[in-house]
Amino acid sequence: MPPDASAAVAPSPDANIPSGRRERREALFREPPLKWTKRAGLGLVRALQPARISQVPLNIWLWLASLIESGADLPDPETAPMTFQGVCGIARDLSVVTLLRAHCRGLYPSAHVGPIKWWSPPEHCVLFFDEFHIASRLKRQMRQGRHTVTFDRDFDAVIVACAEPRDGKWPVTWITPKIMHAYADMHDAGFAHSFEVWNEAGELVGGGFGVAAGGVFIIESQFSRETNTSKMGCTSLAYHLARWGFAMANGKGPTPTILDMGFRCISRADYLTRLAVVGQTPVKPGRWEVEADLKTVAAWDPKAAAAKTAAAG
Repeated sequence: MPPDASAAVAPSPDANIPSGRRERREALFREPPLKWTKRAGLGLVRALQPARISQVPLNIWLWLASLIESGADLPDPETAPMTFQGVCGIARDLSVVTLLRAHCRGLYPSAHVGPIKWWSPPEHCVLFFDEFHIASRLKRQMRQGRHTVTFDRDFDAVIVACAEPRDGKWPVTWITPKIMHAYADMHDAGFAHSFEVWNEAGELVGGGFGVAAGGVFIIESQFSRETNTSKMGCTSLAYHLARWGFAMANGKGPTPTILDMGFRCISRADYLTRLAVVGQTPVKPGRWEVEADLKTVAAWDPKAAAAKTAAAG
């Protein structure tokens, strides 16, 4: 989406939310003082670890520079440093318009503690749908009919679940209440989407959320409360993205989970070149709904489907 297309974004998505849903959102996103203190303390300890403390001077410089500049313009993703995961600016504005422009330029907001910063990673872990891999064990589990996948049914619960501590990981998250509200506004405006996995008891047991930036879907985060449930959700998402005409999905940073499914890292320059071509025209705007159950998705042959689409086009 070009910068001047921001007028198409709803300026006050919150105005259209029913009061009951708004109250539930506030309760879900609320961070009590004790929890905030714990997060701030853990974030500070994490930032001062030997592997990260060298980033502190850069963060101070960016903060000082932001006091002088207006803060309205996004940093240039191409000139971001190749070190420190490409941190390149302070994100003072997290409005729907600015967040959408940022994603369409390959910039993401993040911070465990302190001011939220813009990041332009040196590499992006992306999925080209004809390279997607569904493991045999996962296919069998999807065919059992014990889980269902939905889209955009409970975005608020999904983003809160994505912020929960992970086993074996440092117990801090970039998904703070401020980030939650920013992406919830994007969801209300039709640009951020959630995918949910439910078990037979109707419990939310997996899923994730992300942003549709033109023909690219950026997966911001995923979670799993039962074996393979995030993979089920991601597989259903990939199936629908390919069906709807998206060019690729972006998992941001590599993890064993998405690498096993066919995601691979490409350079920042390669990603930004591709994004310039496919990241400007909206694909599938508005609320999303699932069009195929897990049994149908399990039978998907990504390579054959891509070849058929190419032949037809």
